[in-house]
Amino acid sequence: MSDRAKAEMTIFMITAIWGSSFIIMKNLLDDIPVFTYLTLRFAVASVALFFIFFRSLRIMKKRTLVLGIAIGLMLFLGMSLQVYGLKYTTASRSAFITGLNVVMVPVISSVFLKKKPGLNSLIGVMLAVGGLFFLSGGLQGRYNIGDILTLLCAFCFAFQIILVDYSVAKEDAGCLALIQVIFAAAACALVWAGTEKGPVAIDIETAAAIIFTGLFATAFAFGGQTFAQKYTTPTRTALIITFEPVFAAVFAAVIPNNSGMTEKLSQAVIIGCLLIFSGMVTAVLRPLRSRYFSS
Repeated sequence: MSDRAKAEMTIFMITAIWGSSFIIMKNLLDDIPVFTYLTLRFAVASVALFFIFFRSLRIMKKRTLVLGIAIGLMLFLGMSLQVYGLKYTTASRSAFITGLNVVMVPVISSVFLKKKPGLNSLIGVMLAVGGLFFLSGGLQGRYNIGDILTLLCAFCFAFQIILVDYSVAKEDAGCLALIQVIFAAAACALVWAGTEKGPVAIDIETAAAIIFTGLFATAFAFGGQTFAQKYTTPTRTALIITFEPVFAAVFAAVIPNNSGMTEKLSQAVIIGCLLIFSGMVTAVLRPLRSRYFSS
């Protein structure tokens, strides 16, 4: 298996973890304030990544620090808008709107990085956009403040993906992964200290959710994404991450919310999932197949 194939498989695994985290975060926000949760989540991730990459800090350059902080700022803004938006919209809808960064990444990349996406990626993007259209309710879709906040979050994650792609080509990936998460933790802690007052009661279930999202959906996910993007393009990364709402819809249909209800998969959602899957096959698996089976 080539380095690109391994990288894209890693991103696919990360996408599945992110998809599962939407309903977990949605349920968690009934018991804990937004920035309290985000601070604890990023703190857990920071500790985990520090033990893995602390040796990389010895070779850290000023440029690495600046780029890591820039990536961390986009991560902080993206996660803050996403989690706060989850208070006002559904888990699956949040994931669908977040997935719109697949449209933003190739456009922004072509402007700032001069990286024009290939034909198969463009076709895959169009299929994925069609899938997101169905998943969000089509022309009948009604948007609320949570949807608007999540749309802004999609812009932040698009820039985060592009900044990672720009940075890993020249800087140490371990340093970048650690710096971005530490910065996000510090920024969330400042907002927590300034806006959320009073003691917070954390039970076993809440602690388990914080540890899961901190270790797997943050430390492993953003750390793995930083390394994986050394071997693939931002457009292909964003396209694989488009599968996130499919996982979110499935997990939201299986895991009940705090009211004991699950989110139903409508016919439009199923069509959207199939279109997104088709976009992934077109943009990712097709090039790999031609490489391995060409005569």
